[in-house]
Amino acid sequence: MTDTTSLTLLPAVDVRDGKAVRLKQGASGSETDYGSPMEAAYAWADAGARWIHLVDLDAAFGTGDNRAVLREITDRLGDMVHIELSGGIRDDDSLDAALESGASRVNIGTAALENPDWTATAITKYGDKVAVGLDVRGHTLAARGWVKEGGELFETVDFLNKVGCARYVVTDVARDGMMSGPNLTLLSEVAERTNAMVTASGGISSLEDLRAIHGLKADNVDAAILGKALYARAFTLQEALDATR
Repeated sequence: MTDTTSLTLLPAVDVRDGKAVRLKQGASGSETDYGSPMEAAYAWADAGARWIHLVDLDAAFGTGDNRAVLREITDRLGDMVHIELSGGIRDDDSLDAALESGASRVNIGTAALENPDWTATAITKYGDKVAVGLDVRGHTLAARGWVKEGGELFETVDFLNKVGCARYVVTDVARDGMMSGPNLTLLSEVAERTNAMVTASGGISSLEDLRAIHGLKADNVDAAILGKALYARAFTLQEALDATR
């Protein structure tokens, strides 16, 4: 499963109430239903994806979980693609379950803000199998499904750098699901603050957006999550792979 692109692309499959959905600005209740998450995941794998960003939105919002659905997808597709799991990973049980399901990497969000000591232990234990999601409004972090504030961005990055965080997933909440373009300034600022790798998330709407991320003067911005633009057919995954090759 060697990735031959210069910018690793991760099509997103966000799951709520057992369905694949997309949100606007991460807001609960703004879902657009895209049907079966299994079918969506298979479609991206068949189209050439080497990674899939799989999100349990119910777990993130505290309204239940889709753990069985995510585990089935990971079981079936684990030999075809790498799976990055996100949503509601806040303690040893949820972290261990995610990694035991066969996920190549987990993305820790709220827990990194609310329980930094536990996050540091998880990073020490699992290394680059753990990424930390930085969901940002301005320079303020958002927590608990983006409905609460979680502190200042760079203070958190400095702490996580010290404990060895290997990757950040950086999302401008205001742009997520809006197809308004990525926040290149934010991505550059985070990249300059760390030696960790950085995944861009939120706002990507065109192949030019992908080329702009690819063209950042920051070698550690090496991946991008694709959501609404793919589902809205602004471009195909194959076109995106070709544009970032």
